[in-house]
Amino acid sequence: MGPEVGPGMAAITEPYYEGLVRGELMLQHCKGCDRAIMYPRHLCPFCHAGDLDWVVSHGRGVLHSFTVQRLGEPAGFAEETPYALGVVKLSEGVQLLGRLWPGADGGWDAYTCDAPVEFRPAAAHEARRRPVAWFGPVLR
Repeated sequence: MGPEVGPGMAAITEPYYEGLVRGELMLQHCKGCDRAIMYPRHLCPFCHAGDLDWVVSHGRGVLHSFTVQRLGEPAGFAEETPYALGVVKLSEGVQLLGRLWPGADGGWDAYTCDAPVEFRPAAAHEARRRPVAWFGPVLR
């Protein structure tokens, strides 16, 4: 379902990718210290416990930084240029890199650093093709 990963990684990343297809943003969770973990690991990076599970994120956070890729796209992204990537710190305390939905005008002028954003899932077929979390400005 998700992208091809190295040996031993599929078991810990597949719940994340499966969640994106279902329209859910999944976070790994340590039962030992009750902390959210991103990116998935075999052991908790905080207390080194191996008793990990998955929880659905609230999906809200703060946009720390973002960039709009207009030129010099990586291989396979030419049809998607321009596009925007952002570093989002979720309310659960973890941060991740995600895509940013363009506004109705096709641009990203609605985004500012330190502004609230929320997870807005891509369609299931798109999540299978490019498994990444998508975010947009918080709708009031």
